[in-house]
Amino acid sequence: MKLQSIVPAAGALLLLAACSQGMAGSMADSGQPMTMAMADTAPVTVGGQAMYANKDIVSNAVNSADHTTLVAAVKAAGLVSTLQGPGPFTVFAPTNEAFSALPAGTVQTLLKPENKATLTKVLTYHVVPGKYDYADLQKLIMAGGGKATLKTVEGAPLTLMMNGAHNITVTDVKGDTAQITTYDVNQSNGVIQVIDKVLLPG
Repeated sequence: MKLQSIVPAAGALLLLAACSQGMAGSMADSGQPMTMAMADTAPVTVGGQAMYANKDIVSNAVNSADHTTLVAAVKAAGLVSTLQGPGPFTVFAPTNEAFSALPAGTVQTLLKPENKATLTKVLTYHVVPGKYDYADLQKLIMAGGGKATLKTVEGAPLTLMMNGAHNITVTDVKGDTAQITTYDVNQSNGVIQVIDKVLLPG
């Protein structure tokens, strides 16, 4: 399966349900970003399970009922050892609802062994080397005169801009733009930022 064959459908249909009521740390009604690891003594609950800042990205994700499809995709792509490594990484992570929004059969097709290369491209386009929390991203954008570019593990860049006083957008190489809806889910080897669209590397 070629990457180009899923881009139009993904661009039109794939929306993340990342700001669900069960996920603490999403944008407050006031629009203020709330980090998901503000309280060291109160682990964040995602997908019905606590996310611990002293555990790595995969070790936390496997316990989340909201991320079973993502974990399956990471395993199919052979990225478990990478995302359990020291990193650090910034990961833009889609939920089960995001994968379910794809056209029927798309996920099953991507998970087939013969499509490992395509799946790997999609997943690694959501991973940036280094740990960038909200404050870091905001500083980069301001230093860049309103725009910052980050190179992904896949190799293609992501462009970040401010959208109002307290929100950041992430744009892929095709011009599709996602909003960060949940900030700063800290991990021992990086941080997860949740966005409302899947971004694809062309």
